[in-house]
Amino acid sequence: MNELTVYHFMPDKLNLYSDIGNIIALKQRAKWRNIKLNVVEVNETEGVTLDNCDIFFIGGGSDREQALATEELSKIKDQLKAAIEDGMPGLTICGGYQFLGTKYITPDGTELEGLGILDFYTQSQKERLTGDIVIESETFGTIVGFENHGGRTYHDFGTFGKVKYGYGNNEEDRREGIHYKNLLGTYLHGPVLPKNHEITDYLLKKACERKGIPFEPHNLDNTEEEAAKQAIVERLEKQHK
Repeated sequence: MNELTVYHFMPDKLNLYSDIGNIIALKQRAKWRNIKLNVVEVNETEGVTLDNCDIFFIGGGSDREQALATEELSKIKDQLKAAIEDGMPGLTICGGYQFLGTKYITPDGTELEGLGILDFYTQSQKERLTGDIVIESETFGTIVGFENHGGRTYHDFGTFGKVKYGYGNNEEDRREGIHYKNLLGTYLHGPVLPKNHEITDYLLKKACERKGIPFEPHNLDNTEEEAAKQAIVERLEKQHK
């Protein structure tokens, strides 16, 4: 059996809205392709290298927990940046996405330093952007999820896609998330991967390509996943009529 390894960063701090479900989805869809997915939980980064990592995952958390996690991740930020530039696939959720940027500005104007892996920033406001969201993506098709964030993120990188219903990065440009090389960052909780098999498969496929192992079968039966997604889309369409 072929194997991949996912590094799950800070699961003790970053598991808002059951983001651990993303790991479960990755493991199951890897299993259906006869791939064993090894999960390494990384709560402390001293001495950690990414030499054996094929995919990395950073979940969401409160501002306090995210600040603590960012301080820990800063010890390996150069490694993370190099891995991202080299095409390592990764998924970052909400705070895990925000702190890849240069700074996070709190509602009172305090600037918290980010990892600075990519050049973007987040401005937080007291009013939160909350609710189900539907995105139309050129890469992934229709994407659904749940967002609940005070941060408004601004950048010029590629995104998940155009927001059809919901808010997205900042409720202004009608775009959601970030897609840079094989790095994905998003505000979608829920968790996002069980609802969107296309994203799960993207991460696994890119990891397989990078490691030189087969990604088969290419077509799984996604009837149940598509039905669950369509139920969310139809509910929002009715609400917006």
